[in-house]
Amino acid sequence: MGRYVVRRLLQFIPTVLGTMFLLHYLTSLAVQFSGNPVRALFGDRTPPESVLNALTERLGYDDPCLDQRGNWCIKLFGERMENIFLHFDFGINLRQREVTELVADAVPFTLKLVVIAIVFEAVVGIIAGVLAGLRGGSFTDYLVKISTVFLISVPIFVLGVLVREYVGVKFGNTLRDQSWVPEVIANGVFSPGFKPDYPWASLVIPGLVLGAISLATTARLTRTSIMENVRADYVRTAKAKGLTNKRVIGVHTLRNSLIPVITYLGVDIGGLLGGAVVTETIFNVPGIGRLVTQAARTGESSVVVGVVTMLALVFLIANLLVDVLYAVLDPRIRYE
Repeated sequence: MGRYVVRRLLQFIPTVLGTMFLLHYLTSLAVQFSGNPVRALFGDRTPPESVLNALTERLGYDDPCLDQRGNWCIKLFGERMENIFLHFDFGINLRQREVTELVADAVPFTLKLVVIAIVFEAVVGIIAGVLAGLRGGSFTDYLVKISTVFLISVPIFVLGVLVREYVGVKFGNTLRDQSWVPEVIANGVFSPGFKPDYPWASLVIPGLVLGAISLATTARLTRTSIMENVRADYVRTAKAKGLTNKRVIGVHTLRNSLIPVITYLGVDIGGLLGGAVVTETIFNVPGIGRLVTQAARTGESSVVVGVVTMLALVFLIANLLVDVLYAVLDPRIRYE
């Protein structure tokens, strides 16, 4: 197991470097085609040339390659890698704030959002999938299949806007008019956007929206896996030995059925971080998603490269943990 983990960690190096170079090249192309992003700081005003040059040099946009369309900017990439790996310096944004500081401020909000989404999709999705898988052809089975198809077919930006308007605004206003409703419910859970006074409560609805589509896939995976394993030989053997139905389902059947579900949940961490870009924008959550969206709009390449690189590392680590969990769920799996 130890050698396997070391090999996987070594594989992170080319993956992260490739991701960083691709991001570097795309952001360089954006500057080459759209012009110096520092000019956006002055709006309609024309800054003095000396001020513009000083800011351009300070923010790292003075390299000659950024004036040549299609240039790979290899030298600039090498300097960026040196700063990141030797000094852990991801650069600064247009307002001269450190990227690491921006990420440190935004990460807690995104982590809370992802935790709510993961718990929601894992708990509700697995329970719904088990109930549907054990009662194939029943009302519960059809209800799960129809509701999950509906959730999968609705894009997250549509679902987010609908939930915000009808749950956060209209239903929330109804609750806020009632004096008996607790403040944390009316102005926290059912608020139309994030509120600093309720850092967890106001993230419940955005978290449920973020995890809704993944919940549908989790439920369908669990249902299919349960229906396959419930007819397996080892399940019939367990029943023949006189084990209770609760133990047969809860220990033997469910444990093996969770392998594809755990795989999906691990990969979905990256999807949730990507979906947070839309969700955080809709619900005005000051997290990683909104940070990278604003950076992309203003052409702040250092912020985009820094944030997406960190997200890539999270995705790779999550996949490694999923592979390790395989051996926990199924003793037959061993890594040499």
